[in-house]
Amino acid sequence: MRLFFPRSWSASPRPVRQPAWAAWRAAGGPAGARRRRRRRQSRCVWRALAAFAPAPAQAEKLAVTIHDSQGRPLENAVVSVMVRGTRERAGADATAEMAQRERSFVPQVLVVQTGTPVSFPNLDTVRHHVYSFSAIKPFEIKLYVGTPAQPVVFDRPGTAVLGCNIHDKMVGFIHVVDTPYFARTGANGSATLDVPPGEHRVRAWHPVLQATGTPVQDTVKLPAGASAALTIRLPGG
Repeated sequence: MRLFFPRSWSASPRPVRQPAWAAWRAAGGPAGARRRRRRRQSRCVWRALAAFAPAPAQAEKLAVTIHDSQGRPLENAVVSVMVRGTRERAGADATAEMAQRERSFVPQVLVVQTGTPVSFPNLDTVRHHVYSFSAIKPFEIKLYVGTPAQPVVFDRPGTAVLGCNIHDKMVGFIHVVDTPYFARTGANGSATLDVPPGEHRVRAWHPVLQATGTPVQDTVKLPAGASAALTIRLPGG
C-alpha cells in the first residue's frame, strides 16, 4: 500500500525567513545605518565635485631664446616659467643626476626643481671629491668611485657651484627653481616649454651671471590655442 503525503510534509525543510529587525541588527543596527548613510552622502558629494571640477588647462608652446650681451645665442642657459597655482617643490618621485665623466661634470649645467635629490655617479676610473661652498647647499662627497648611496637634496632655490678637490678644472652648476616648468637651451640658445596659457614671469640664468647670481626676468602673455616666442638678453658674456 502506497502512502501519499502532502507537499508540506516534504523531507526538505522550508527556509525560515529572518525577521526584519534581526537582519537590521546583523547589519550593525543604528551604527551601521549611520555608516551607510555617510557613505551614500560622501559618494554624492564626490560626484557633485567631479561634475563641477574645471578641466585641466591646455598647454601651449612657449619658445624662449637666450642671447649674451653681444646678441650671440647661449647654450646651457636655464629657462624657468613661474605659473600661478603650481607647486613650488618637486614631487616625491623626482630625481636627477650630475655625473663625472672624463674629469668633467655631465651635464655642466643641471636644472632641478626645489626639493629634488641629485645623485653624483663617478663614471671615471679615478676617484673624485665633489663639493660645493654655495649658500643654497654646501656639501662634500669625499674621495669615491661609483655612486654614493645617499643623494644630495637641493631644497633651496638658487645656484650651487660645484668643484672637485682633486681636479681643479672641474666646474659644474646646479640651478634650483621653484617651478615645474623649466628647460635648458641647446646650441642655438633656444628652449621650448609646454606651459598653460596666461601671463607668466619668465626667468633666465646662465653661468655668465655667476658674478651676481640673479636671473634676468621678463613677462610673456601666452594666449590659449596659440604659441608664443620670447628673447631675453643677458648681461656679460
